[in-house]
Amino acid sequence: MVFRLLFYSPRIAPNTGNAIRMVAATGCELHLVEPLGFDLSEPKLRRAGLDYHDLASVTVHHDLLAAWDALAPERVFAFTAHATTSFAAVAYRPGDVLMFGPEPTGLDAATLADPHISTQLRIPMLTGRRSLNLSNAAAVAVYEAWRQHGFSGAV
Repeated sequence: MVFRLLFYSPRIAPNTGNAIRMVAATGCELHLVEPLGFDLSEPKLRRAGLDYHDLASVTVHHDLLAAWDALAPERVFAFTAHATTSFAAVAYRPGDVLMFGPEPTGLDAATLADPHISTQLRIPMLTGRRSLNLSNAAAVAVYEAWRQHGFSGAV
């Protein structure tokens, strides 16, 4: 069961390191779209990912167009605090792309207008809260998609 996680221009190395560890644990793919706010060899990224880097599928794309060309996505779910549809209201399918924007701004209006994006989703939060941490939000989304498929392959 492969879901594809896409971080568009991530800025904070430890968040991406945490996501590397999470995709290694879940069997998802992580796709990073440049520009990145860090170097992939940065110690904070390596430390956050622990020894999971070799177990994770991580691909870096020069830009969003290159990512779309490589992924050829059927469905892309863009996560944004501005959406009205809950992430839990979706029946996820293998191959779906779960897209998240850069910290701290999230996906901008121009990116959200990309025709590859099927649906904008939100993760519920209490009133007055701006956003979740990127790696935490990604984990919530990935685990919901995986849960819907009975945690296929898990022990």
